[in-house]
Amino acid sequence: MTLEIWFVTALLLTLNLVAFAAQGIDKRLARSGSRRISEKRLLWLGVPLAAPGMWLGMRVFHHKTNKPGFLALAVLVTLANLAILWGLYELWSREWLDFHG
Repeated sequence: MTLEIWFVTALLLTLNLVAFAAQGIDKRLARSGSRRISEKRLLWLGVPLAAPGMWLGMRVFHHKTNKPGFLALAVLVTLANLAILWGLYELWSREWLDFHG
């Protein structure tokens, strides 16, 4: 399978932007007392190679940074991201996946 680099880059940027924005939106909802984004959803948004966006959102918006349970699960999301990257690398190294610019 051949993927265009521009498409992969745009997809990863979009996924990370969504994970980042969700942290900010949930922080704003928390401050206003409105209905919140579930922790489960916030974590799942980080799974498809969007852990960097999730972590950056947590840092920038100071959101969920004092919740040990959430932080532990965020670490698991990061490990899942690393496993996905490793799997993609394996596919690429066996020439089952290719990227073209």
